[in-house]
Amino acid sequence: MALFELLLLLLLSAVALGWVARHFKFPYPIALVAGGAALGLVPNLPQYTFDPQLILVAVLPPILYQAALLTSWTDFKANIRPIGLLAIGLVAVTTLAVGAVLKLLVPDVPWAAAFVLGAIVSPPDAVAATTILSRLNMPRRIVTILEGESLVNDASGLVLYKFAVAAVLTGAFSLVDATVQFALVSAGGIAVGIALAFAYIAVHKRLGDPFIEVLTVLTIPYAAYLAAEAMHLSGVLAVVAAGLVRGRYAPEIVSAEMRIMARSVWNLLVFLMNSLVFILIGLQMNGVMRNLSQLPPALLTALAISVTVVAIAVRFAWVFPVAWLPRRLVGSLREEQRPDTAELSIISWCGMRGIVSLAAALALPLTLPGGEPFPYRDLIIFLTFVVIVATLAGQGLTLAPLIRRLKVGSTWSLQEEQLRVRAAMSGAALAAVDAVVAKEGLPASWAEGLKADIADRIALAASDEEELTPRMEAVNRLRHAVIAAERTELIRLWRENEIGDEVMHHLMELLDYEQAHLPQAVANASGATLAPSEKAEAA
Repeated sequence: MALFELLLLLLLSAVALGWVARHFKFPYPIALVAGGAALGLVPNLPQYTFDPQLILVAVLPPILYQAALLTSWTDFKANIRPIGLLAIGLVAVTTLAVGAVLKLLVPDVPWAAAFVLGAIVSPPDAVAATTILSRLNMPRRIVTILEGESLVNDASGLVLYKFAVAAVLTGAFSLVDATVQFALVSAGGIAVGIALAFAYIAVHKRLGDPFIEVLTVLTIPYAAYLAAEAMHLSGVLAVVAAGLVRGRYAPEIVSAEMRIMARSVWNLLVFLMNSLVFILIGLQMNGVMRNLSQLPPALLTALAISVTVVAIAVRFAWVFPVAWLPRRLVGSLREEQRPDTAELSIISWCGMRGIVSLAAALALPLTLPGGEPFPYRDLIIFLTFVVIVATLAGQGLTLAPLIRRLKVGSTWSLQEEQLRVRAAMSGAALAAVDAVVAKEGLPASWAEGLKADIADRIALAASDEEELTPRMEAVNRLRHAVIAAERTELIRLWRENEIGDEVMHHLMELLDYEQAHLPQAVANASGATLAPSEKAEAA
């Protein structure tokens, strides 16, 4: 019963904290981590002893897979150099710098354990940053780089984390052997992920049922992770590779019904995993602080400040030089866009830590093979929590004001691209209607209503990007009024038992889809659809 009580507590807490974040319009990880910390102070909460490795296996695969699935392969390749420098180079440098600071301030900490902390806090999480950036119309390249960095740095950081933990457990470490092993487990994990992705793609084409398809898709990240780990390869890289490959082929093999269903399932699952881990570490903090009571408060404060400052400062010290030096070296070979100081400042400030760091800290083994406690485990968890709180609250809440002060984000090519593609799709639809009418010899008047609807769709798409004319505002208000009236009548018929539940749910779903297609500007007037931040989270 203790497990179910704990899960119920976590779910109810996630609901409350998610509502707070939505109501006050800030990224929900900030509410979750603050709520988790407050929850940890409540006495006599139900406790449950869990296997630390269960956190990594249960939480990370779906989160990493969804991020990889939604990554633009074209944009990823176009920005591979800055993404690689941030996701691999910066992760390694941060691991070394944070580890060295911890070793300097607490000499008794083994080097391997110090580097465990460095690896845990090295990968930033782009969720909070990109949620804010998407609302402020940042340049598309910045968002692409941050999302690509977040995807790859999770893998590189966790690979370094596993090597550091293994060094603590075995007491032995060789840089040459670790480098060779790093290359082997990375390449092997990628190969496993690619192979499994193509196998699932072949199976997916033969399923033909949306519910079975969604359940099958949910197994991909776990199958990739477990298969790679069973071969002593990188399960994280296997998940990322599987997501990237399948995301490339998904538009061709996935039905519309399955796509709608899967999007909701993935969003709910990822939010649930984030909520559970953020709140779970808060529950652990009570015991962690009790175990750290023998350390002087001044030392804990100095450690917390030093590790946080180093984790933030190393990013600045890395981003600006590597943004310029490679261009100086290859400037004679090719033209590259000059880095903008304001944009580099934004990228440097987007160093919020999140779910991956939390999961890695909770997954630390409790004991060594000989039965001794894992060295300084509670201190590592405490410092990880401090870095996450400081970066999420400090950087996350000040990112938007910083962007406005630097005057970055006045335009975003993605909006123009969406409008252009919508117009092209509607133009192709009009041409298809004319072609069918001509081929089958149908009266032209039969197609006029459909063509008018398509023309309205083009106008509605344009109204998302431009100021609405009085006529368009009136038409859109009428559309909302029509949908609202239809929904009210549908509910009345259902409550009076004139129609069954199945018919009601089916027609309600159709109305919801129709309303979701209306422009955001109009929806805001009626309060009927998602806010921009919600759209970003649901994408």
